[in-house]
Amino acid sequence: MEKNKDILTMLKEAGILFVITIFAGILLGFIYELTKDPIKVQEEKAKQDACKAVFASASEFEETTDFDKLIGTLSFDEGVSIGKVYRAKKDSGETLGYVIESASSKGYGGDIDLYIGIDVSGKIGGISILEISETAGLGMRAEEVLSPQFKEKKAESFVFTKSGAVESNEIDAISGATVTTKAYTEAVNGAVTVFERINEGGGSDE
Repeated sequence: MEKNKDILTMLKEAGILFVITIFAGILLGFIYELTKDPIKVQEEKAKQDACKAVFASASEFEETTDFDKLIGTLSFDEGVSIGKVYRAKKDSGETLGYVIESASSKGYGGDIDLYIGIDVSGKIGGISILEISETAGLGMRAEEVLSPQFKEKKAESFVFTKSGAVESNEIDAISGATVTTKAYTEAVNGAVTVFERINEGGGSDE
């Protein structure tokens, strides 16, 4: 008799747990449906803001996958990968250049993920840091020390130096953060490589 009572108790508790699980699943599904569109809008706004920060003269940024095949044929420094590519446009639709997401996994603290704006002449307009986890007071000074050095510069590839930049393609390293500087520079070079191939094709991957 006691055994049957225990079984009934267990079944009752399992039933209650089942009902709670079903209810929680329905509630989560409802919340997801309710919030997915506003979240999507905010994510798109964040992307557009990041693009605008590196390409202030453009009024519209169109994400494109036209160059995925081309990017797959290119060689980059170890650890460098290319993410999203945006066309930076005027109101008229004229392409002013590109915003290219480029990341290096070789930072001192992990990934360094950048948005790099490059105009049709090949000049870098600006760089936004999307992700970085370097040492405070050293590598974390990348936005302050490195980003401004690339602005308005054009080069087939950039190099860093610890003895003071002389050439137009040279970047002064952050003191005490050579690994960060190297990864950051290689990420920028990844975007430059992509731009050069896009530009050679007249903005097409054909």
